[in-house]
Amino acid sequence: METQYFKHYSPALGRDMECKVYGRKGRPVLFIPCQDGRFFDFENFRMTGAWAPWIESGQVMVCSIDTLDAETWSKKDADPYWRIRRHEQWVAYITDELVPFLRELVNARNGWTGYPGIIAAGCSLGATHAVNLYFRRPDLFDGLLALSGVYSASYGFDGYMDELVYRNSPVDYLAGMTPDHPLIQEYNRHKGIVCVGQGPWELPETTRRLGELCREKGIALWVDLWGHDVSHDWPWWYKQTAYFVPHLLG
Repeated sequence: METQYFKHYSPALGRDMECKVYGRKGRPVLFIPCQDGRFFDFENFRMTGAWAPWIESGQVMVCSIDTLDAETWSKKDADPYWRIRRHEQWVAYITDELVPFLRELVNARNGWTGYPGIIAAGCSLGATHAVNLYFRRPDLFDGLLALSGVYSASYGFDGYMDELVYRNSPVDYLAGMTPDHPLIQEYNRHKGIVCVGQGPWELPETTRRLGELCREKGIALWVDLWGHDVSHDWPWWYKQTAYFVPHLLG
């Protein structure tokens, strides 16, 4: 499997950020690791094997990035006002710095001249971030595969709420979206899949709520709840990836 390693200074974050790209050509996929995860987790936890059929056939190029969760969603002993603003800087790093880099790389590899939409993908808190990017920036992300996420910012910020926490809490801002909101038409031109199990360590409540909200607003999103034997762990995420990716790319 062809791989490329990159390290860039991020003006948005004031620090170096690392990523790794897997594949030689195909649609771009942004993979966000689990909570507090690093760019190499995609490979170290063998998610490369789950995506290998589509990477090696030239259908996708997967870019795995660093999280900033240790400074934001996980650092609950710090000021939530500061933490959510640091998280927003990480979002700006992705949308303003990483996305243009990834688009340029993918266009060059495929011989394209346009600006391809990106599939946001992740497991656990990575799925939380992927869903948020998909709904906040449909101009950049036209596909979604989110496995075992939690879609309320209360997971990281408990009872604290301000305008930025709201902006990063999909079940809150989708609830506030009017049925005639222009973004809904854009969502419905895209393809999103959200899945969660109901077994050990899974938290399916906000996935159910996300599905309810999308039905109420007329948003096309495939929300799939798997059984009570399905746990919050990599073996199930491999199986879900193998099951859903053909639908996502089809």
